[in-house]
Amino acid sequence: MQLTIDEYSKQFKMSKEMINSRLRAKKLNYIIDDSVTYIQVDDIPSPVEKKKVEVTQEKKAIARPKTTVATVIALYQRENTQLKEKIIQLENKIDKLINDKEQMLRDERDKIEQLYTKKDEQLKNILELVNTKMMIEHQGSTIHEVETVEQEENTLAVKPEVEPVVEQSIVELKDHLKTLNLKSYQRKVIKRRFLSVYDNDIRVVQKDGKLYLDFSKYDYSDLLSY
Repeated sequence: MQLTIDEYSKQFKMSKEMINSRLRAKKLNYIIDDSVTYIQVDDIPSPVEKKKVEVTQEKKAIARPKTTVATVIALYQRENTQLKEKIIQLENKIDKLINDKEQMLRDERDKIEQLYTKKDEQLKNILELVNTKMMIEHQGSTIHEVETVEQEENTLAVKPEVEPVVEQSIVELKDHLKTLNLKSYQRKVIKRRFLSVYDNDIRVVQKDGKLYLDFSKYDYSDLLSY
């Protein structure tokens, strides 16, 4: 069957613009005769068949659920519930990560404390060894000093203190001090005493940078006393 554009528009309730658009897109079969466009269509259904088609379409439209406010709210509530569950899952993962990190830090701290404890024990043992060695050395030194003191006391007990013997000849101060029962620091003190007075004391004779004493003429007990 062939229908003009106007007939096709009335039959199928379609605007002419839509029909022309389909014609240009070649979605409709058509022919042109004497400058008139005819659209080829299948047999047009009878009014009864057309009515059945309309009823079927209406039933499908009724069966299709309508979007209502309650439906939208229910959809948002379901999505909100899903989001809450995801948030809870994320929070649980975050808590687990934090706990794992804290456990790692605690383990690391325990390792460091154990290391320092071990080092402290080693240092303590070293210090104890050093203290023990120092105590032993100190005890040995004390014993040696006691023995030295005892030997000196015994020497003093055996050899009573004697007065310096007045020599009857000229002698060098250094040699004379060696003959006396004096310690090294005592001899140094006496020597400094002679050096401080030899310019003003005629008893002290200097020759070639050395000091000499003449016991045949002078008494040096004041300078030699200690």
